[in-house]
Amino acid sequence: MRRRRVFYIPGYDPFPPRRYREMYRRDGTLQARISGYALDLAARQTGTGGYGWSVNTDIGGQRTETHVTVLVWSDLVQASMRRGVLATYVLMLRTLWIFASTGALWALFRLRRGPMLAGAWPVAMLTGQLVLALLAGWGLGMTVAWAVPGGPGTVLALASGAGLAFAVLRLFRRWDARLYVYYLLYDFAHTAAHRGAYGAELTARLSDFTRQVRAALPTDADEVLVIGHSSGAALAVSMVAQLRQDMPADAAPLALLTLGEAIPMQAFLPDATRLRRDLRALSRDPGLTWVDVTAPGDGCCFGLCDPVAVSGVAPPDQRWPLVLSAAFSQSLKPETWRRMRRQFFRLHFQYLWAFDAPRDYDYFQITAGPRSLASRYKGRKPSPSRITRALSPHRGLK
Repeated sequence: MRRRRVFYIPGYDPFPPRRYREMYRRDGTLQARISGYALDLAARQTGTGGYGWSVNTDIGGQRTETHVTVLVWSDLVQASMRRGVLATYVLMLRTLWIFASTGALWALFRLRRGPMLAGAWPVAMLTGQLVLALLAGWGLGMTVAWAVPGGPGTVLALASGAGLAFAVLRLFRRWDARLYVYYLLYDFAHTAAHRGAYGAELTARLSDFTRQVRAALPTDADEVLVIGHSSGAALAVSMVAQLRQDMPADAAPLALLTLGEAIPMQAFLPDATRLRRDLRALSRDPGLTWVDVTAPGDGCCFGLCDPVAVSGVAPPDQRWPLVLSAAFSQSLKPETWRRMRRQFFRLHFQYLWAFDAPRDYDYFQITAGPRSLASRYKGRKPSPSRITRALSPHRGLK
């Protein structure tokens, strides 16, 4: 392979896409040094509203040029996170109700407990924060009522107690960059907002993404690779399914790579009919290569779960995705793994970072090396630990 186009869809991430370029530069350089090849990166203007860069590699004497474009939806993420403290508690109750009342919550727990424990974190922490705030407010109110007896004291006690309770909640909100409580809640709530369906804004953005990728298909690229990470994996599936409905005659080979996916979180909800249709369509597509890479050590994804099969929409002739493990515990040095295994958010991004001793998964060779996704994994068997049991309570396609 000499030329490749890569389109990357981030997960539920409010940060600007420049972050991904710097991650790629830092860890791509490190991986090249570890694995013994050359990699150079330069900024590039996409002219499409996306954000991109160019990568040139020399691996085994073969030179490859790759253009990477980040398909941006961070502005939609930022908009969904603009809520006050009290509105967030209402959102928590609504999200819990949607997952519980539809049966999705119990089915997801049976599938993988890791991501569901991640979902329980904001519920437990927000409840604990509310209890502490109420206790602080009650303590101050009682003190004021004792110091200022009578009617005025009661009013002052109520006002001061309520004020302190709200201030404590606001303080916890300011600390969220370390706790990830609000962030995780907003991620789950965004998935559940339309009971699994894509909202109008996200549907429009997906159509825009599709136009950008379709414009690249008739180019002289040897491969067009679409990558979806975390919550972006579901978006990548729906975008590629839309592309495959009307492929240009001179289209370059199209491949899909999903990383650290959380697809069941959405596909198990009742109104995720479009996503389930797209999963089923891609799973039987002979003109596509789809590889799904997760890791059991990543507690924020549904590790080694076949997203088509567990959603209950696998056709008899299913051929995709090829479900593989990133094998964190084997691809990282023992001391690195011991240090990182409790850093849940760090591990969730490890797919995009360098490995100490990569096996057959090297993000930078996949995205910028001389072998296509299809040739790299040709003949590869799926992970023997993959989960294919259909557990979704909702399997409708219409």
